[in-house]
Amino acid sequence: MTDGVSRRRFATLAGLSAAGIASPLEAVEAKPARPPRNAGGFPAGFLWGTATSSYQVEGAVEEDGRGASIWDKFVRIPGKIEDGTTGDRANEHYHRYKEDIALIKELGCKAYRFSVAWPRLFPDGDGKPNPKGLDFYHRLVDELLKNGIEPWLTLYHWDLPQSLEDRFGGWRSTETCKIFGDYAAYVAAHLTDRVRNVFTLNESGRFVYFGYGIGIDAPGLKLPQADVNQIRHNSALAHGLAVQAVRAHGRRGTRVGPAENIDACAPAFDTPENVRAAEIALREMNAGYLNVIMTGRYTDAFLKYAGSNAPKYTDAELKIISSPVDFLGLNIYAPQNYVVASDQGAGFKPLPIPKSFPHMNSDWLRVGPETIYWVPKLAAKIWKTDAIYISENGTSGDDVVSPDGKIYDTDRIMYLRNYLAQLQRATDEGVPVRGYFLWSLMDNFEWVYGLNKRFGLYHVNFDTQVRTAKLSASFYRNVIAKNAAGA
Repeated sequence: MTDGVSRRRFATLAGLSAAGIASPLEAVEAKPARPPRNAGGFPAGFLWGTATSSYQVEGAVEEDGRGASIWDKFVRIPGKIEDGTTGDRANEHYHRYKEDIALIKELGCKAYRFSVAWPRLFPDGDGKPNPKGLDFYHRLVDELLKNGIEPWLTLYHWDLPQSLEDRFGGWRSTETCKIFGDYAAYVAAHLTDRVRNVFTLNESGRFVYFGYGIGIDAPGLKLPQADVNQIRHNSALAHGLAVQAVRAHGRRGTRVGPAENIDACAPAFDTPENVRAAEIALREMNAGYLNVIMTGRYTDAFLKYAGSNAPKYTDAELKIISSPVDFLGLNIYAPQNYVVASDQGAGFKPLPIPKSFPHMNSDWLRVGPETIYWVPKLAAKIWKTDAIYISENGTSGDDVVSPDGKIYDTDRIMYLRNYLAQLQRATDEGVPVRGYFLWSLMDNFEWVYGLNKRFGLYHVNFDTQVRTAKLSASFYRNVIAKNAAGA
């Protein structure tokens, strides 16, 4: 269904180098304070966590007043979900959250990244809030804190209320952006007495391009490029409005930032020229979202490349979009672009990925551990941030249940060991990565793949809902205990 299309591919500026666009990158150096080091491991106080999202785990889609989301509708379109399943039941996390929090505690994680289901709080997206929906998140947060786990809340992980899609065209309209700001204000007012860290939108690069550009995700539209660019701009505006809402309505000291599937660019090999090329590529390949959030402007190269398809915007919108953030969340799974220096065009040349490039059991999930070293390192320099969190990283696996009832997922351990070693290399060099959230706590509804792709540390039997620790859960527990990648 999705062969040849990266799950987390931004792709807006594919072919930028070939377009012959000059794009000098300002030479700026990020000089964050180096945190105390743990000899032979990650910095002292490094935050270890895991993550899920509401539609993928909660289930209970028609319980306690929850409204419909665009995914509730989309999964019922024949052929859209690989195995024909839905998130109606998923992991029953809505009812089993205490059991699942016990699993997080068992790992030794000190943080849990979860998302709030917008239609659970506001069945129509706006209007009268649903108190039973809010009560669930009160219970969830309280149970996390009771177990010594810090809640990290994501405001939006793709479950847009269907009513907003029907009434306004969803993210095609700035009306949805304004309503999202109101929703963010409500969440901040009611939960930031205990939740001190908030992600705004998860993976604009995925839900915009896949949902409105190529129709693979909800709401399943295939719109012209000009519309896609405008929708992406609107999502950046929604992010900015949410940042302002959290500042205005959240408890003082609440931190807020984006969580983006950055278009990951890395030098093909380490030379000064190739590293410089990767810098330029990382900025320009993310110019339509992350760069405008972090700098308050679209790059000249982006606007020239987009041409008549460029988004329409005002200076006031750019000011909102670039509202200062407290941290940068990066979802990093696989390299999208290996680049070398070029004396033509933008100064970099993206290289084709050979068919023989190693990957996990998801074709898009190429194994490039150095990506998690280069991307935070270059991002910190480009955008001068002193707090980066790896908001997602992990892999699917075959996860065969052995005759003894156990899952020996040495493939996942291989992936994690190598990525974490490269992440530790980055922190050793002072790259300001402050924490890591492994995707995912447990197998769940994996969007267009349904239940076919398993990313969890815990295996889930979706018939019985029994959770079983995989070998990778023990691996991750050991990493956390030692605060070191070589565990």
